[in-house]
Amino acid sequence: MRFEAITWERLSEALAAHVDGSVPGDGGDWLKVGIDGPPAAPTGEIAERVADALRLRGRSVLVVGTGGFLRPASLRYEYGKQDPDAYYSGWYDTGALWREVFGPLEAGGSGRVLPDLWDPVSDRATRSPYVELQPGGVLLVHGPFLLGHWFPFDVTVHLRLSPGALARRTEEPWTLPAFARYENEVGPSDAADVVVRADDPRHPAWTGLRAS
Repeated sequence: MRFEAITWERLSEALAAHVDGSVPGDGGDWLKVGIDGPPAAPTGEIAERVADALRLRGRSVLVVGTGGFLRPASLRYEYGKQDPDAYYSGWYDTGALWREVFGPLEAGGSGRVLPDLWDPVSDRATRSPYVELQPGGVLLVHGPFLLGHWFPFDVTVHLRLSPGALARRTEEPWTLPAFARYENEVGPSDAADVVVRADDPRHPAWTGLRAS
């Protein structure tokens, strides 16, 4: 896999231009973009940068972080607070993401998306109002372990950290086996349309947009 140096600004502009010129794969009215990466990678920051660039192009955009779709603490911590297997497969409410985020944006859907569901700090439902994404709009979802769930993304980006960089920058080292499992089972660098090497946050590099 070959990488070339790029700035975050140029990367965001290139991704926005690519998304702006894309068509939904399901024939519906909304494009769906996934920005995948561990918490040590700036997935949320990149999602917001791309969203800003798309809005300047006149597109309606909704940014959703999977951190707002954590399961309740009683379920997350069923096997203890530091179980990497539970973190990998049981912390994020993928069913709610399908139901509240992706389902309404299927062809013929309502376009009414719930931007978040659960507040992990209070361990209560956020009760956020639904947001209507206009036809022609773009959904940007960011967070870890996005690939491998068959989410209907039209464009996928994976922010990749080497094992050493991931270990240095991860605040919860007990989660590292979960990311090793993700690499082995899903192979996000092979699955994503775009891979960004983010070992040095000041000097990213990317694969470019892979030919479809």
